[in-house]
Amino acid sequence: MGKIVSRPYRVPLAKPAGRLAGLAAAGLWLAAAPALMASDSRPAAWRDLDHDGVLDPYEDARLPIAERVENLLGQMTLEEKVGAMVHASLPAVDSSIGLSSRGYDMSQVTAMISTGHINSFITRLVMSPQEFARQNNAVQKIAENTRLGIPVLISTDPRHHFQATLGASTTGGGFTLWPDTLGFAALGNTDLVRQFGDIARREYRAVGIHMALSPQADVGSEPRWSRFSATFGSDPATISRLVGAYVEGFQGGKEGLTRDGVATVVKHWVGYGAEPEGFDGHNYYGRDVHLSEASFADHVRAFDGAFAARSAGVMPTYVVLHGPEIGGKALEPVGAGFSKQLLSDLLRGEKGYRGLIVSDWSITRDCPEECRAPTATTPQTTRAIGMPWGVENLSVVERFAKGVDAGIDQFGGVDAADPILAAVRQGLLSEARIDESVRRILAIKFQLGLFDDPYVDEQKARSVVGGSEWQVVADRAQRESQILLRNQGGLLPLPAGKKIWLHGVDPAAARAAGYVVVEDPAAAEVALIRAATPFEMLHPHHFFGSRQHEGRLDLRAVDPGVQALARAERHVPTILAIEMDRPAILSEVVQSSDALLVNFGTSDAALLDVVSGVAAACGRLPFALPSSMEAVRQQRPDVPDDDRDPLFRRGDGLGDPRDGKGCSPSDSAG
Repeated sequence: MGKIVSRPYRVPLAKPAGRLAGLAAAGLWLAAAPALMASDSRPAAWRDLDHDGVLDPYEDARLPIAERVENLLGQMTLEEKVGAMVHASLPAVDSSIGLSSRGYDMSQVTAMISTGHINSFITRLVMSPQEFARQNNAVQKIAENTRLGIPVLISTDPRHHFQATLGASTTGGGFTLWPDTLGFAALGNTDLVRQFGDIARREYRAVGIHMALSPQADVGSEPRWSRFSATFGSDPATISRLVGAYVEGFQGGKEGLTRDGVATVVKHWVGYGAEPEGFDGHNYYGRDVHLSEASFADHVRAFDGAFAARSAGVMPTYVVLHGPEIGGKALEPVGAGFSKQLLSDLLRGEKGYRGLIVSDWSITRDCPEECRAPTATTPQTTRAIGMPWGVENLSVVERFAKGVDAGIDQFGGVDAADPILAAVRQGLLSEARIDESVRRILAIKFQLGLFDDPYVDEQKARSVVGGSEWQVVADRAQRESQILLRNQGGLLPLPAGKKIWLHGVDPAAARAAGYVVVEDPAAAEVALIRAATPFEMLHPHHFFGSRQHEGRLDLRAVDPGVQALARAERHVPTILAIEMDRPAILSEVVQSSDALLVNFGTSDAALLDVVSGVAAACGRLPFALPSSMEAVRQQRPDVPDDDRDPLFRRGDGLGDPRDGKGCSPSDSAG
């Protein structure tokens, strides 16, 4: 496509002097003074992104986004186009994958942007908001100096919750701290989820983050699944409602992405939560999922709310789906990122989705022996990470071509666009198909206003991120999302002044709540014990498997929390608080606990507020709690809450133990 340009429109500007010259050198051309105005047809301020002193349509914020996209697309080389289809990791000075508190490796970043033409990145930095903003501004400055000045879009995995797993989420950096998304599901309140998204949006934009690689619309149907904690539970209708509210909050409204919003990428399309034995698709041993037609339909409809809210992006799952048919044909046994049936036929066709499709990370890389069967002597390292499930026998170039043909617009976890370029030159992909994807990529950047101003106020970031008034709202969510499952003899609320023995709780927090902390349960009047859903390290040599919670869910006598409970119950009434990243089996402890609380990420202070009656435990279980591991093994992993006789059912919870009036109403539909 030739360059789309109106010559009378491109009027040269007089060279500004003094302070204005400095602004021009920074890429901002001001035309506020009559001497700088060649005609009234130009805006008062604009950025000369291609450094030629004239106003291109793509530089003009007054024009429709579609027109700006077409003008820029017409000026891009093929190399620049395929570079835009890569979503890389911003490397750090001490980490190739960017997990660092020291900052980006700017020499590598410069090479990736200037030579590799990459302008979409995930950040994994954890540092103060002011320094984080400074680092991201430096990245934008590198991009500004390229031929066309295309700004960088910076994405992130979730940062606002208690759970942190490499490749899925992170914590720290001063952001407001909320319960995990299961906590929102426990409350079922879309207004709260929308408010969370609105606050998180402001914090992200303050430090220069533009895209959230979230939410998860995955149905938590297999209770052992290691990524259960980032779901909204097991009910597809609830998930759909809450992910819709999440998208609205982050993107800035109900009509799609706004200029001051954060683009969401809803994931993982589709069926990811049905992992057999709860293993994960990051790993070779977790690459296959089996669903029935009925269960597949449930996993699909969980995404409806995100589509209705016009999520800017969708991320396909790693796994290979077996069982369902689309259009009367069995699914091709390939990962979803390579499935034309899932992406073009179902997502774009039947669902009418028109946004960006971003692959999950590293689906085009090889999975060598250290990836498939690592050992103690040859463990899987970052160099051996690859998830090319179902296309292992294709070349890397063929994998990229198949992904694009299936519907992928941008490839995550890739640091070079050479294979896409090779696919075009080998005739496996047309430049017209490349243009389709680049249009979607550029449109998001224009919608976010990045072409007009990609920089953030570094000083302001310090005051915006983690704002105290916002943390008040987050703390309330931590308190109210707790679930009271048992309260024998009305033990809760517990009056101040009681002698309390603690396990897993900061004594300072208990003292601040008005309790007297003792060192021996025999000297106490009550015991408070914190524990968590157990797990096993079943795959110690796999890069992701060694970092994920797999295996058993049942609390046993060997677990420290159970041992503490046994020690305490011989002397005093006990309060057991279980943090659940997966549905725990409580059969061993329920009768030993006079009060039983469940949480999905809460501070000791928020827990003690509920224990003392300062706040209410308003949550209801967003999934069933199985009765035994045998029951878990007998259930179908693709069917949620598939336990005939669970210990607790989805929706269980006693509510406020004080007067029943302390909880905000849920808008749950069931």
